[in-house]
Amino acid sequence: MKKILTLLIPILALVAGVAAGDILRPAPEGTEQAAAEGDHGDAKPAADGHAAAADHGGGHGDETAVPAEAWFTFPSQFFVPLMRNGDMGAVMILTLTIETGGAELPAMEQQEHRLRDALLRELLIHANTGGFDGNFTSEARLAPLRERLQKAAQASTDLPVKAVLIEDIARQAS
Repeated sequence: MKKILTLLIPILALVAGVAAGDILRPAPEGTEQAAAEGDHGDAKPAADGHAAAADHGGGHGDETAVPAEAWFTFPSQFFVPLMRNGDMGAVMILTLTIETGGAELPAMEQQEHRLRDALLRELLIHANTGGFDGNFTSEARLAPLRERLQKAAQASTDLPVKAVLIEDIARQAS
């Protein structure tokens, strides 16, 4: 009996943890529970990284309100080699998202390649000047990088770029 209890207690704890996590997880957009809680479909990034338009028409016609802000997430990560003395010592891997106006999101998607080029160029400059050396995740190091990325993105397009968000950042030794 004692052996069964030592095996049963961790399993029960795991099941209880999974059930509690499932209960505490927010409801996905578009579900009845989200509507009951007062979610009016405000624009939030969808699973594909693009903002969804909000329908505030209340079922009267096909009008959809354009969200005030939207986010464009690049479909693939940025890989930045860290070169020292002609050898690649590591690679920085970043996931970037651009915050823009909801009406400009389709146009921004059309300019993905131009934006990626401008951002990668700025990331390479940052890497070559030692920006990813040492504690590269401190706010004192990331704030100027975000600012330069925003300026580079804004300079490469005529669309408004409100911010460049660094969603993931990691250094992988080679």
